[in-house]
Amino acid sequence: MSNLRPTLLAAAAAALTFATPAQANDLRASLEEDMPGLMELYRDLHANPELSFEEHQTAAKLAKRMRDLGFEVTEGVGQTGVVSVMKNGDGPVVMLRADMDGLPVIEQTGLPYASKVTATPASGVTTGVMHACGHDTHMAGFIGAAQLLAERKDEWSGTLVMILQPAEELGLGAIAMIEDGLYERFPKPEYVLAFHDAAAPAPAGTIGYTPGYALANVDSVDITVKGIGGHGAYPHTTIDPVVLASGIVMKLQTVVSRNSSPLDPAVITVGSFHAGAKHNIISDEAKLQLTVRSYSDESRQQLLDGIRRVARGEAITAGLPEDMLPVVTVEDPYTPSTYNDPDFSEERAAAFRSRFGDGRVMQWPAVMGGEDFSQFRRADPEGVKSMIFWISGTPAEMLTALREEGKPLPSLHSPFWAPDAEAVVRTGAEALASSALDLMPAKGG
Repeated sequence: MSNLRPTLLAAAAAALTFATPAQANDLRASLEEDMPGLMELYRDLHANPELSFEEHQTAAKLAKRMRDLGFEVTEGVGQTGVVSVMKNGDGPVVMLRADMDGLPVIEQTGLPYASKVTATPASGVTTGVMHACGHDTHMAGFIGAAQLLAERKDEWSGTLVMILQPAEELGLGAIAMIEDGLYERFPKPEYVLAFHDAAAPAPAGTIGYTPGYALANVDSVDITVKGIGGHGAYPHTTIDPVVLASGIVMKLQTVVSRNSSPLDPAVITVGSFHAGAKHNIISDEAKLQLTVRSYSDESRQQLLDGIRRVARGEAITAGLPEDMLPVVTVEDPYTPSTYNDPDFSEERAAAFRSRFGDGRVMQWPAVMGGEDFSQFRRADPEGVKSMIFWISGTPAEMLTALREEGKPLPSLHSPFWAPDAEAVVRTGAEALASSALDLMPAKGG
């Protein structure tokens, strides 16, 4: 997942410990008994990450745990995904999700259980592999919730669907599971919930939520700019694609600043510009790679249309003929924006406040990062209510350094990101399990 940096400067000055939780309960007591085993699982997952669509050992390991808890388990959904179903009488269908994949990052946390795994991704370059986005905390919290709910079948009624999703980092795992029959082969959920750890300036264990749009549409766009090459000493005999592509880069900024409403967040970033091979040769081609972020489908289309218009217009201005105009390619599939149903999100947030205390639950601003959790609601927007929420994983010492020294936090995807895993796992397991219990009350309860 892309880096989450919520604007929570006030929280950075907050106390580093929480007040006594608002609600002592048997659920929390049971979870405390489970925490040693869950942290052992976390450390194992952290030390043994696997890349997107390569989560074979991870999936097998967790599938066995789910079977041992009494779930009906199906592996290999959407390549390496796992679907676990527990039917427990009449009632709603609730789906809980965790993602499994690590990143091609060489870990530099110094943890005693740091990953030493290496792999060769699609780029062909062998690299270290690390859970630099905290998916290991997601999986451990997921198993914690599964254990709590399996132990409490007399406290809920309905169908619990728990999925382990591959390839979130590619934005492809959720749609792979859906296209492999997630909603046809298994009970279709009425509610879908997940959490994500956060490198946030708030005490570890803080829950953040965002009603409505929470994360952005993420489009990858390639622009191939053609030109007429030649000798660098005689530019008048060429049409220089470097100059043309530079004009496109600068003009693209006006698509956001002058075509999009200032009240509708949008981002166009040119992340890569490649052209030429020698000082004195004007190339005949330049290539641009863009990331494009938006929230609504309408805004997304406006940005993509604007990119095509700018590329074409600048090329025509440079004198290129019709058959040499830039080629704009939008990667498909893309990661659609994540929309948290507002009423559902506020209901869950109110329940979290009751359980964890007001000071531990905050509304956070939407971000321009992406998350393919969005696909689960998008597959049936009228029938599925969904919410993904954040759990700060920022260790106390990092928060102190931020507050007192202004030392920046390592971000998600950083080789230095080492969350307070215990706080994330404990909070995530309780939040997921309590939500399922709320949404699937026992008959007569």
